[in-house]
This record gives sequence, C-alpha cells and structure tokens, in this order.
Amino acid sequence: MNIGFQTDPVENLNFETDSTLPIIRESQNRNNKNYIYLPNSLTYKNNKVYGVVTEVKFKTRHLNSIELKKTRHVCLDIFDKIFIRQDPPYNMEYISSLHILEQCRQKIKFINSPVGIRNAPEKISMLQFKEIIPPTIITRSVNEIKKFTSLYSKSIIKPLYGNGGESIFMLDIKDKNYNQIIEKFLKSNKEPFIIQKFLEEIKNGDKRIILVDGEPIAAVKRIPKKGEIRSNIHVGGDCQKVELSINDKKICKRISGYLKSEGLFFVGIDIIGNYLTEINVTSPTCIQEIRRLHKIDIAKIIWDKI
Repeated sequence: MNIGFQTDPVENLNFETDSTLPIIRESQNRNNKNYIYLPNSLTYKNNKVYGVVTEVKFKTRHLNSIELKKTRHVCLDIFDKIFIRQDPPYNMEYISSLHILEQCRQKIKFINSPVGIRNAPEKISMLQFKEIIPPTIITRSVNEIKKFTSLYSKSIIKPLYGNGGESIFMLDIKDKNYNQIIEKFLKSNKEPFIIQKFLEEIKNGDKRIILVDGEPIAAVKRIPKKGEIRSNIHVGGDCQKVELSINDKKICKRISGYLKSEGLFFVGIDIIGNYLTEINVTSPTCIQEIRRLHKIDIAKIIWDKI
C-alpha cells in the first residue's frame, strides 16, 4: 500500500519520544511505501487534493536512520491510508488543512478522521462527559474566573487550544501574580480560556492512556518535576510504568463509543486522580515510552487493527 503521513518537518521530530516514526517504521516492515508531507503543501484544484510528498525509508531498525528519498507533487488519491500527525497549535491553519483533506476520495482511510479531529479539540470534546471531568469553566470573564477560583481555593488556567503543557498556570486569589496571569492570558489569547479545579493528585502525576479503535491498550504515569504542576513530557515530566485501574477502564468504556463514531482510531487520554482531563486526537504520543516500559508495541497493534 501507499501510506501518507501529514507531519511536522522531520528535522523537528524528537527521535527519542516521537510516536509517528515508529508507525512509519512498522508500515515499512509490512512492505508499504511511506510518504510524508507538510500540511502547508496541500493544494485543492480540479476537484482533487494535491501535496508535495517525500518518500521515507529507515536504513536500520533505529528511528534516527530515517532517510528522505525523492520529493514530488502528487494527488493524495494515490494513498490507501493517511495518518494526520502534525502537532497543533489548533488554529485556522490546522483547521484549514482538515477541511481540504475532506475533499479526498472516499476510499482513503484517515487516522484520525479529519472531521473527527476538527470536531474534537482536546479540551472541548471532553465536555460531553460531564460526570467524569473535573469542575470546569470556559470564559474570558475576569469576574467568572475569580468566582470559580475562589470557590475551589485554587484552579488551573490553560489556553483552549494549547498543547504540550504550554502556558498552564495555577491560579490562587492570594498569589501576588494572580492579576498578572489573567492579564497575560487576555493579551495573548483571543479565544476563551479553560479553567479547571486544581487537583491535588497531580503531585503524583497524571496517566496517559492509549486507545486504539476504542480499546485501551496501555498507560504510563507522567510525574512532574519538583515544583512543577505540569507533567507533560515536553516540559520534562518523567514516565513510569502503571497499570489501568478499575476507574480508568470505566472512563475508557464511557468514551469508546464516541471515539468510534467520530473516526478517532488512535487516541491518548489524560487522567488525573479519578478525572478525565483531556482527549488527545491530533497527534497522540507515548508509543516509545509504552514500548520501553511495558514491552507493548502500539505501532504493531495499530497496523494489526488496520
């Protein structure tokens, strides 16, 4: 098969933690031809979608042995499957690429569905599962933020469309920097912000659970650095092996039908304590960490299920 990967530039990928590269390597192991392209190379013309694609191959089993081959301009209809794997920010550039991809031929299987991704921003799609998420508001109102934070003593404020632990702050009315944090968000974001009750359990880390075709496969616990409230690997969080609890499995079962109905085949969810805090559908990570800690190859499972 011909497999396309909508990615970030290869030179920007972290060979130690990236989750796209293992999927490409496993695809090569199954004798597929694999191509990468950047979302800004997409062109819609003559009722078809075109992109500037580069064939990629691994010279050895090591992920840093990736080799870029011939680059050409092709119609994306040549692909049997397309993995949408570039990192956010989830902005109009990102959304525009999803709209364009919808114009491809119906027989292409997308992982994940561009419609499903567009309709499921990580911090918004979880709102339909109100019974399993922490107390949450979305607003730009300074007064609403103050009332919410006062109610729960402390809260967490995040950009609605951020990723990788970017611009996540604790809010405490008694903190001398409280007003400055709110002002920073108002100046740097046109969108509303998401504010959630601060969960003390974060000191013990959060869980990243990988689901494939609606089924939980494995989890890792991400432990924040000392003095940090963010556990994301991008900001130095440490990964540990962890098993799924009964509550974790209940959360996965609760959202499984939704993921399948939206064409969200490869998903990473975040859990703090007993609460679901994010549903990651754009470019879920932790494939390499799970393989190292659990000896489970998520890339093989993805291709087996495909």
